[in-house]
Amino acid sequence: MVREGKKIGTRCESISVWAGGVKGPQARDVASGSLQGAFTLVELLVVISIVSVLMAILMPALSGVRRQAAALTGMKNQREAAYAVNLFASDNDDLYPPSVATIGFDKDWRWYDPLVLTGKQKRSPQLHRSMSAYLRSYIPDARTVFCPSAPKQYKYLQQSWDAGDDWDNPDNDLTSDPVDGTYCFFWNYIGYLGGPRELFRGPRGPASGGQHSQLLVSDYFGYGHWQTPDSFASCESLPGGDIAEETWLGSALWTAPGDPNNGMPQVRLRAAYTDGHVESYYPNDTSAMRVSMTPEGAPPYPDDGGSRGIFYIPRNAVR
Repeated sequence: MVREGKKIGTRCESISVWAGGVKGPQARDVASGSLQGAFTLVELLVVISIVSVLMAILMPALSGVRRQAAALTGMKNQREAAYAVNLFASDNDDLYPPSVATIGFDKDWRWYDPLVLTGKQKRSPQLHRSMSAYLRSYIPDARTVFCPSAPKQYKYLQQSWDAGDDWDNPDNDLTSDPVDGTYCFFWNYIGYLGGPRELFRGPRGPASGGQHSQLLVSDYFGYGHWQTPDSFASCESLPGGDIAEETWLGSALWTAPGDPNNGMPQVRLRAAYTDGHVESYYPNDTSAMRVSMTPEGAPPYPDDGGSRGIFYIPRNAVR
């Protein structure tokens, strides 16, 4: 016996997408019984999937564009910094400003990190502790002396640059605060190289010759700094790396584990010279420089917990 009854079933009505938003079921066309001007849920999901795939394809390309833009900005910054110190020299007997990368006072001073934008104190009453006290009229925008590839800009970059020797970080109780940047500045700087070329001597002016290097500014790339012990660090992004966060003293940097005896990270770096040109180089094309503990340039700081670490500079800048 065949039992007749009503068929029970469900039906998912189409969802319409209009300019005003997603609306419920629409009236069906009387002749055809179909919905007019509507996307089905399946069609909508297909569109979303396609957009997601396209975004996944485009994101690496967009990241590459951002890196290239940062690299071009970095080259422009270094070129402008070189131009600024050359202008300073033209106004000051062809001499670059004194290096502010020092610590200590009077006869007891010694060298410090070439990253310094504002030192801890004046070396003497006649010398400034901040780079901007010499160069602010030539470089009004502090971003010029900051690497655009760094993880983020130092919180008080412009404020500290504008304050010069009077900089006082509001986040601590100290009255005379230092600031480390992301570029290394080498005019009138002495570092320790060891080997046959024991000392690095930065240029004293545009016409410096003899044993003086022509290197003015470079990206920071180093190893074993107190901020990143047992690791590489740079203002440029390092493969497989992480971020060393900003401190009250200095800027955030990129960092990556490793050992210079077992190989260097592959990262493109840049440096500017006294003639104003900027060129690229790689870690394998560098020489190791350590910070000196004496005005004469030797010996360097020991490799311990308080070490300034190794600063890698372009090999062609070593004379």
